Amino acid sequence: MLKQMTATLLASTMLTGAAWAETTIKAVMHSGLRVLDPVITTAHITRNHAYMIYDVLIAQDSEFQPQPQMADWTISDDQLTYTFTLRDGLTFHDGAPVTAADAVASLQRWGQKDAGGQVIMDRTASLEATDDKTITWTLTEPFVPMLDVLSKQSALPPFIMPARVAETSADEAITEYVGSGPFRFVESEFQPGLMVVYEKFDDYVPRDEPSDWMAGGKVVNVDRVEWVNMPDVQTAVNALSGGEIDYIEAMQVDLIPLLEGDPNIVVETREPTGMQTMTRMNFLHPPFDNVQVRQAAIKAITQEPVLAAMVGNPEYYSVCGAILGCGTPLENATGTETLTQGGGAEEARSLLEQAGYDGTPVVLMAPTDMVALATQPVVVSQMLREAGFEVELQPMDWQTLVTRRASQAAPAEGGWNVFITNWMVPEISNPISNPMLNGRGDDAWFGWPTDETIEGLKEEFIDAPDAATQAAVAEKIQAHALENGLLIPLGQYTLPQARRTTITEMINSPVPVFWSLKKSE
Repeated sequence: MLKQMTATLLASTMLTGAAWAETTIKAVMHSGLRVLDPVITTAHITRNHAYMIYDVLIAQDSEFQPQPQMADWTISDDQLTYTFTLRDGLTFHDGAPVTAADAVASLQRWGQKDAGGQVIMDRTASLEATDDKTITWTLTEPFVPMLDVLSKQSALPPFIMPARVAETSADEAITEYVGSGPFRFVESEFQPGLMVVYEKFDDYVPRDEPSDWMAGGKVVNVDRVEWVNMPDVQTAVNALSGGEIDYIEAMQVDLIPLLEGDPNIVVETREPTGMQTMTRMNFLHPPFDNVQVRQAAIKAITQEPVLAAMVGNPEYYSVCGAILGCGTPLENATGTETLTQGGGAEEARSLLEQAGYDGTPVVLMAPTDMVALATQPVVVSQMLREAGFEVELQPMDWQTLVTRRASQAAPAEGGWNVFITNWMVPEISNPISNPMLNGRGDDAWFGWPTDETIEGLKEEFIDAPDAATQAAVAEKIQAHALENGLLIPLGQYTLPQARRTTITEMINSPVPVFWSLKKSE
């Protein structure tokens, strides 16, 4: 009996010790999480969530080169057939093996929504699982950027889900969140907009290669990750200083001095490529269904005041009119003189008069809970008013905006006219996968422009025989996008992050990930 009691006490002690030894990361991300389906939204917080629990067939490294992740591949000599072979050890969180049929269903659903995926599907003859581990993708004509689109790290990466989940209509949100990624989503602890919990997936088998951006081995060194939403950055800064949290994804620049000199905290820029902030108009409803009114909005806005209000410190922002991003191979600023230099308000008023603008209110959705999006709507709305627009600024949290922007209803019935968003520069640097350059009407990104010209220019870009020809086509794309008001670029910026020094070996990636890093006590 004594022996049995001793064994029971020892087991209890071991369990208690294990519980105390659990390593937990507490992080404040740039936004609360509500939307869990990475196909129906391009919101970065949903993408970040998806990287925690899902995996991808191939991924880009820090040189933007596609690398094997879930699968290796071969390409036929005629460049028409891509054969992907799943690696061993791939298991979903429910214990089922990952099969080629799961990958095919996931790719088909993704291809309905992603701008680059739609172009691939236009050229697809067949996409099928030829056995449990083999995906055979046959094109009708060569598509040179095929692997670049499939491996892209953001906007809508083609995450792999079980076929039963991926068979959900691309216009409906999934309701089951089973992936094969390095973390498991703890649905029972999910508090939408407030808290998300992930636990290490013990059956995940990482690749052998070192982590490199989204490529390489996803080795998890912590037991649990908690995303705790703190919309007030000052509160988050205090929590970081007090050791209540470990990491802040997006720091408010003017609060950085509060952390300077603290030996337990590191403030750093971990997003090497930067972000572009931009305005998107709704093509379906007045007044922006009129191209002259869209042009008037472009003329009314100047980037510098927007960036100054948003970031404050010029070290962290730059005026940039290139819709494909500054510092990229296809950088071009055609048609953005008033955006970058100012002086377009009078021309804006003239365009509104020519368009017969009748004072229809412009509903501008304004998120109040994001450092990187709180100020732009205020500054932009004032510029639009000065040019003669009637503007109705409607404050809301970001996740409400993310949900509402999917509505095609009239603004007076719960829809919208304009909102402001941010993209990583790699997401927008290629015109094929840039979501803002999708002219497919109802199948386009929120705003839903129908623009056959931009679709034709993208085909011209795909067929360009060399880099010089691509650059010439990119200039035409830049000019057309500004003439037609597909977007209003507001400039580039970078927001620093902050972490306690107990967090080490974070990947220097545009996407914040929680594999590879370690936490010491």
